[in-house]
Amino acid sequence: MNHLKKENKIDEMLKYTVIPEVPMFKPEYPPQEPEPAVVSLEEDAKPEERVNLALKYLPEYDPASNWSGDSTASFRYWKIRDYAYAYRSKFTTPSMVAERFISAIEEFNNKNPTAPLLISFDPDEVRKQAAASTQRFQQGNPLSILDGIFMAIKDDIDCYPHPSKGATTWMHEVREVKKDAVSVSRLRSCGAILVGKANMHELGLGTTGNNANYGTTRNPHDPDRYTGGSSSGPAAIVASGLCSAAVGTDGGGSVRIPSSLCGVVGLKSTYGRTDMTGSLCDDGTVEIIGPIATTVEDTILVYAAILGSSPAERISLRPSVPCIPNFPSQDSSQSLEALHLGKYTEWFNDVLSTDISDNCENVLSRLSEKHGCKMVEIVIPELHEMRVAHIVSIGSESLCSLNPDCYEGLHTPRLNPRDTCHLLPAVDIRRGARLTYDTRTNLAFFRSFTAADYVAAQRLRRRLMYFHMEIFKKVDIIVTPTTGMTAPRIPPSALKVGETDLHISGDLMRFIITANLLGFPAVTVPVGYDNQGLPIGMQLIGRPWCEASILRLAAAIEETCAEPKKKPLQYYDILKGN
Repeated sequence: MNHLKKENKIDEMLKYTVIPEVPMFKPEYPPQEPEPAVVSLEEDAKPEERVNLALKYLPEYDPASNWSGDSTASFRYWKIRDYAYAYRSKFTTPSMVAERFISAIEEFNNKNPTAPLLISFDPDEVRKQAAASTQRFQQGNPLSILDGIFMAIKDDIDCYPHPSKGATTWMHEVREVKKDAVSVSRLRSCGAILVGKANMHELGLGTTGNNANYGTTRNPHDPDRYTGGSSSGPAAIVASGLCSAAVGTDGGGSVRIPSSLCGVVGLKSTYGRTDMTGSLCDDGTVEIIGPIATTVEDTILVYAAILGSSPAERISLRPSVPCIPNFPSQDSSQSLEALHLGKYTEWFNDVLSTDISDNCENVLSRLSEKHGCKMVEIVIPELHEMRVAHIVSIGSESLCSLNPDCYEGLHTPRLNPRDTCHLLPAVDIRRGARLTYDTRTNLAFFRSFTAADYVAAQRLRRRLMYFHMEIFKKVDIIVTPTTGMTAPRIPPSALKVGETDLHISGDLMRFIITANLLGFPAVTVPVGYDNQGLPIGMQLIGRPWCEASILRLAAAIEETCAEPKKKPLQYYDILKGN
């Protein structure tokens, strides 16, 4: 630990440097200008009302032409609107799709070596939800466009009656799930079919998705490679066609990294935009719950369902009204023309393969030519300081939330949070020793941080926030590759015991920590493939509360990169059953 800290100059930055700024213990934002060409979504409205409103402002699309189109045409993912059309037209039913889904999951679960997408799965529960949805379509009253849409929930988000293990072997022993997380309950009220708990990197403390407890999820584009983490299962199950969308958590790129490596869309909203109640990480200052989907429009629909700040965050953060792009509006194309995109070239090109930077650069050129977006060269100071501030912040917060349950030694009595005058019984189990070596290595590193380190990191957070808000006076969106490398290979030995490779973690996290430490919204969108056929993602980082702007630009990028789309090696068409 001392060697790692010395090599990364952590003590030098935090202990031996005067940082004059006052600590910022969670993101704080100045008031923001309203976004152009948007539609407001009321936080207090019913989720299904928000989703149905969002549906009205998506780009024009005719599912009928795609349903009856040439089956030999180039590969494309089915959209949520395709499923809804097929259900309404009685071409299929949610129950029929459920049987195809169940068969595919059972096939996955029988693979050798194991590569599970779901680590908690009940076929009868899926059938029950699908039957209820089928009945609603037969009666002509689906709850929303999300009715009958299959979705997976990351294993650190509560989805009753499934346990929340955080992909450990023991978390469910100390944390009983009695109801859905807030975000999950919102999806359920929209009629979504929640298929189970998706695999993940243990406790979310890793960037590859390796999991020696249940088996490591494989990348659908190349099963010998990682999906990225920590939302490995959610990204893989979406990329493989088994679910239209999934919900993950993102505290250090955990939605965006696997989305990029698997060739799908992942949204990290502004800190506080989604209610974290009912997740294993509901008390941190860098993490959000966010959607993963195959297209930008499906990401928007799921985002419309789950958004809504908690009552406490509304008081402390004073969020602006959530908005989505108004695509049919004449002002929408004009707002694209008015966008100023900030690019820090030295940082942008800091990738392992020029395939990544070249693809992203090509997209920027096409955006400029087609939509008139203006490129602005920027410089972002103190990037290394930002990485250090982030790891100290997320590490300290993770350790604090886990200490009562997994401290490597006999537990001391714990205070009951509802009545601090009474103590819970001591727990005589060394649960920390049941964590994987990878997780224990990370936790050991986090334990080396002091309270003074944490305060210094929060001083850096305020300083870095100032730098970025100054940059956002000149640009609307900061553009980067999503990751510094495409999907890394899985060492065979790592499947059994896990692995700790900090170089890979650094390459995967290079561009994503800004949005976590400072709470900015960010989205990754696929922009092509490297020379090995592996997906490349491009990241858009927006101003606070400006999700609509990055989603509009992401949709323009998606349209620009529409062809050719590469069909994953592991792909299931559960809508038609082909």
